[in-house]
Amino acid sequence: MKVVICGAGQVGFGIAERLAAEGNDVGIIDNSPRLIQSITESLDVRGFVGHGAHPDILAQAGAEQADMIVAVTLHDEVNMTACQVAHSLFNVPTKVARVRAQAYLQPHWQDLFSREHLPIDVIISPEVEVGEMILRRLALPGAYDTVNFADNRVVVAGVHCDENCPVVDTPLRQLTELFPDLNATVIGIQRGDGFFVPTGTDAILTGDVAYFAAERSQVRRTLGIFGHEEVEASRVVIAGGGSIGFFVARKLEALQRNARIKIIESSRDRAIAIADGLRRTVVLHGSALDEEILREADIADADTIISVTNSDEINILACVMAQRLGAARSLCLINSRGYPDLTRSLGISAYVNPRQITVSKILHHVRRGRIRGVHSIQNGAAEIIEAEALETSPLVGKPLRELTILRGARIGAIYRDGKVIMPRGDTQIQPHDRVVMSAVADELRKVEQMFRVSLDFF
Repeated sequence: MKVVICGAGQVGFGIAERLAAEGNDVGIIDNSPRLIQSITESLDVRGFVGHGAHPDILAQAGAEQADMIVAVTLHDEVNMTACQVAHSLFNVPTKVARVRAQAYLQPHWQDLFSREHLPIDVIISPEVEVGEMILRRLALPGAYDTVNFADNRVVVAGVHCDENCPVVDTPLRQLTELFPDLNATVIGIQRGDGFFVPTGTDAILTGDVAYFAAERSQVRRTLGIFGHEEVEASRVVIAGGGSIGFFVARKLEALQRNARIKIIESSRDRAIAIADGLRRTVVLHGSALDEEILREADIADADTIISVTNSDEINILACVMAQRLGAARSLCLINSRGYPDLTRSLGISAYVNPRQITVSKILHHVRRGRIRGVHSIQNGAAEIIEAEALETSPLVGKPLRELTILRGARIGAIYRDGKVIMPRGDTQIQPHDRVVMSAVADELRKVEQMFRVSLDFF
């Protein structure tokens, strides 16, 4: 696949890194010679210095032959214009744009991005995507990572297994015997810096993050089996009243009538503005690193501190301070690649990474075949995928225990006719089943092939 990326910042770099590693032809555009030099020295991509929406620069980057353009510069208007130029002048089939300003995304303006006006196929709004992820984490506080598939009927969650986890050192095959009516399947284990797809003889060890797929009604019970029975957060302190903090507070007000929400915002003008837009949230003007402000926010009684300022360092320190002062759990926003491992060593409960969320959304449209959803984990070490099985798929019609092609991949759930089926050895996939599965990076191309239409079919 030939892809042109506009914007070589953290998100653009992350997208280019993943696509180039999979052998795609990637051209990347940015106004900054320093960023272009850095990315071309680090990755096997072609770099171009210039304005991402200018036709001549897009032409140099190969837009005439491109299968996709991904516009993720810092400016919404540049991203939208780049997609328009790519459509009108170069007939690029798939156009993806990052749009941050919520004014463009109001439901009554949704026709703006139609083919007749601004022909953008995929809109990525990092603030909304991150906000939704945070809300899912608050609803399932015991989970390290969560994502929904199959019309929200299947949840894939990562859970940290500490010394109190009851199922540590238990072979996965025995879990099925111990809990025969549990509609959940362990589909991946993150151990140290690695990720692998387990077999029935593998056991979870202390310190692992286990990823399981479960029917939505079974998620809380499954978390309990792993030793996490935390209740849904209702007393929340948010550090940072920007777009994400405001979005989360407003959604919590709508979803939980009894929620007690407080926001700490360092800008007085912004604090006043968001206070006017919220009904039951208390807004405090001050620094999230000020111990007095944290005490004023009743941090000792908080279920969760959510730190979503523009600074990774402030987010990490605010979570550490809040937990030291008595907050039960913490969740911080992290953009830097180097900080995720640090958060666990500091005792921070969980983090969200906007770059990873954005890359996952784009990969959904890069993956070939009937791919309906993609969630990238551990910087691309593996992916959780939802895909539709066609009549020609080698997965169809054979008991799962006989499918040797599934090495490096593991099916976690099957969605058929509105029902969730948990896979067993004798389960057979039928045409048009939606399959939720994990796959390590080296097996992704093979997984794509499983869900592509064979030429022999015609």
